[in-house]
Amino acid sequence: MKLQHLGLIAAALVFTPQSHAEGWLDSLKSMFGMEVEAEKPVMPNVTAMISSVGETLGVSDTQATGGLASIFNYAKSNLSSEQFSGLTESMPGLDGLLSSVPDISNMASEGQLGGLMDKAASYSDSIAAINAVKKQFEALGLEPEMIMQYINAAKAYLDTEEGKKIKDTLMQGLSKLTA
Repeated sequence: MKLQHLGLIAAALVFTPQSHAEGWLDSLKSMFGMEVEAEKPVMPNVTAMISSVGETLGVSDTQATGGLASIFNYAKSNLSSEQFSGLTESMPGLDGLLSSVPDISNMASEGQLGGLMDKAASYSDSIAAINAVKKQFEALGLEPEMIMQYINAAKAYLDTEEGKKIKDTLMQGLSKLTA
């Protein structure tokens, strides 16, 4: 008798629309009080972001790493310590990424416009920061015009429910660069 009831229950589960939507094994598990594990959302992390940006923009891992490091370093200088601390807590590996900011200490700008930017940078911290990002991209063999492409690729990577807060804080730190 118990076998008949169990057979009827199993048959009913197999043929119900809900069983096809959730999977019949999940239906059986939930019927008998067993927990069905839901998929955990993937939290944004630096390694995955580097890979995503590299693939999106067709650049090397070194260029993706250095470019993102430059952008996050710029954002860090425009955020409060609490805001940036929140970013590092939300995005594993961000502290390590900042060690990949290209060294531009011995780099002089080329051309008349570059020299003019260097001169203007001595009078304005904002221009100095923007000029530094430009030089960092050049040190990586990237055109300065790619800065916005990097920002857009980073925003696209963070365009998830889990990445929304990180993206909002990052964009706050980049507001002077993207204006």
